[in-house]
Amino acid sequence: MNILLLGSGGRESALARVIAKSSLTENFFISPGNPGMEQYGKCIELKGFENMGNFCMQNRIDMLVVGPEQPLVDGISDFFAGTKGLKNIVVIGPNKTAAQLEGSKDFSKQFMQRHDIPTARYQTFNAKTVEQGKKFLQTLNPPYVLKADGLAAGKGVVIAQNLDQAKKELEEMLLDAKFGQASSQVVIEEYLNGIECSVFVLTDGKNYVLLPEAKDYKRAGEGDTGLNTGGMGSISPVKFCTEEFLNKVKTRIIDRTIQGLQKENIHYQGFIFFGLMNVEGNPYVIEYNVRMGDPESESVFARFDSDIVKAFSLIKEQRLNEYQIKISPQTAATVMLCSGGYPQEYEKGKVINGLDSTEDAIVYHAGTKNENGKTVTAGGRVIAVTCLSDGLQAALDKCYRNIGKISFDNKYFRKDIGKDLL
Repeated sequence: MNILLLGSGGRESALARVIAKSSLTENFFISPGNPGMEQYGKCIELKGFENMGNFCMQNRIDMLVVGPEQPLVDGISDFFAGTKGLKNIVVIGPNKTAAQLEGSKDFSKQFMQRHDIPTARYQTFNAKTVEQGKKFLQTLNPPYVLKADGLAAGKGVVIAQNLDQAKKELEEMLLDAKFGQASSQVVIEEYLNGIECSVFVLTDGKNYVLLPEAKDYKRAGEGDTGLNTGGMGSISPVKFCTEEFLNKVKTRIIDRTIQGLQKENIHYQGFIFFGLMNVEGNPYVIEYNVRMGDPESESVFARFDSDIVKAFSLIKEQRLNEYQIKISPQTAATVMLCSGGYPQEYEKGKVINGLDSTEDAIVYHAGTKNENGKTVTAGGRVIAVTCLSDGLQAALDKCYRNIGKISFDNKYFRKDIGKDLL
């Protein structure tokens, strides 16, 4: 099959690696990709749906795999489905309506309410209803959770420790556009006290395959302190995701989500990410994402021992129930190497050394580019180092040992990823 993958981050690097390993993959293109992804396929720059569509026709692309959420929210699946010459291309990613599960927090909360999916109590407010928002905050106990309704690159969530701070944050989000257009509406919800994990499925709209679960670490500082980031590392599997807990996730959340989409005639094909809170052994949905997580993908796909393109190819005819998934029993640990200052201001263009000196590690590029024949930093999250081993401690030891071999100016990483699970 001729395949085009969209994206350039760590998630897409992890996807590219498993797509390239498939016996069904013939010609593999990645747009825009990054220097580390060149080992898997041909990286090309394609801007806009029209250019992507033309490229797909010229190169007889059979399958489009959409890595990030923005093109899905913008309707790339609908564009392909409605364009002559592109209709028969299998798109791995939901249509615009379905993508609102991530594109609008308010839409997703309403969807959960309609289908009796466990989630935190909430209300939604805009610039005209700021005062009502402040009154609703007074009905909740601290800490207070405020979420930008739209996409904010994983950073649109604020957890305020006291009521005054929460009211100030609400004003900044709604009146001062703290997160731009994304916070023109704000969802305020009760704080759920528990431990987070991420569960993923691949679905054809009727059947689904459960992928390995993972836990990611969002805060920039050790001990889960500091600002929210796109993710500083991840672990898979997660020891508190017992068979009993996962059965509750399937029956109370995944099954009801798939059935709810069918009831509302929303066709969904692709990945669904369930951001969950384990509250005393019971799962609650914090958020949906309509793509794989990052940096969870780097751990999840490292454990993937079956042909992912085979799964993708069964989606169009809703035959995903025929797919046999194989997962490594080993533990995967991923640690992100970031630019100093991230998620706030940071410098780019720092030369990265030691990328070829790692041993028994997968080095995923997340924010890199080629400059004068050298690989340099081009983002806040630069490199994800993933290691597999028998047991979490061994995987972490291997990971941190390899991190010591990679260097660039102002390299920053958390030294405590996974320690809470030991």
